[in-house]
Amino acid sequence: MAIDVPELVDQVLAGNRQVIARALTLVESSKPSHREKAHEMLRQLAPHTGKAIRVGISGVPGAGKSTFINKMGTKLIKEHGHQVAVLAVDPSSTRTGGSILGDRTRMGELATLDDAFIRPSPSGGHLGGVARATREAMIVMEAAGYDVVLVETVGVGQSEVAVSEMVDTFLMLAVAGTGDQLQGIKKGILELADVVAVNKADGDNAGNARVSARELSIAMKLVQADQNRRVPVLTCSSYTGDGLDDLWQAVLDHREYLESDGSLQARRLEQQREWLWAMVEDEILESLRHEPKLREVAQRIEADMSIEATSALKGAEEILQTFAQVVPDLPWAQGTMGGQSLSLIHI
Repeated sequence: MAIDVPELVDQVLAGNRQVIARALTLVESSKPSHREKAHEMLRQLAPHTGKAIRVGISGVPGAGKSTFINKMGTKLIKEHGHQVAVLAVDPSSTRTGGSILGDRTRMGELATLDDAFIRPSPSGGHLGGVARATREAMIVMEAAGYDVVLVETVGVGQSEVAVSEMVDTFLMLAVAGTGDQLQGIKKGILELADVVAVNKADGDNAGNARVSARELSIAMKLVQADQNRRVPVLTCSSYTGDGLDDLWQAVLDHREYLESDGSLQARRLEQQREWLWAMVEDEILESLRHEPKLREVAQRIEADMSIEATSALKGAEEILQTFAQVVPDLPWAQGTMGGQSLSLIHI
């Protein structure tokens, strides 16, 4: 079936859910012909983006991210009048076939709302591919009118870094550990956080959650990069809804802080830089994986390595030499990427 890009663009801008899903499938595809159409579509959608509140959400295992997103997303739609898109960055789904958003039962209420759109993590084969598809999905969702974009991460380190580079506010969910210990929180992840919330602050756990919040608040003073702003550490409950209003206000306060001193514009520019190099790396890696002559050479070298007829060093040299030979024939080497003239897409 032929892909009519102008029709896709018109229907995405009109908020047609079926067409939005098709557009997301298009940007997730790595087929060269699909990349061509995706780039064309994104260029036409880009002028309609940039106003949404972009929030990354991470947390330790068991922090209740999906339940939290369900409760917060539902509140933002029903009480604040927002349209909410939920995306995911989960490179593990490429190996297991699963997804951190695969269990829709935890977002059952949110999934039924007309003003919500939930998209599981794409199967991109590697973190770069998944992150690239997520960046482009954000353009589609914002152009379709979703003014809050929540991006969930799997919580394993590199995916948090990738998400922090594409959102305005990075929210970390924690839970109270046994006694006064906080479990599974890495210093590097704390450094990324703009807002921290200790979830499951209800029932018998409410007291432990408050203690954990105080401990985390002290820890944040030691690791936060921006010494001009204190990172808020709050408590909330995805079960009762307590604390969610204060938490969302903290997100809005952070956005206001970024806007007041020009940091939001600087952060968006940095997102452009990150996307620039992500696209460069992705195009090169896709060429390495899919160019026929390179695949043929790579398969022969891997076969030779299996019988110890060559070494990894020699094999790498031959692959790179072959790559250098085929580069002039690749679309992006001729001034196009995905068959279209190269141009900036501002988000």
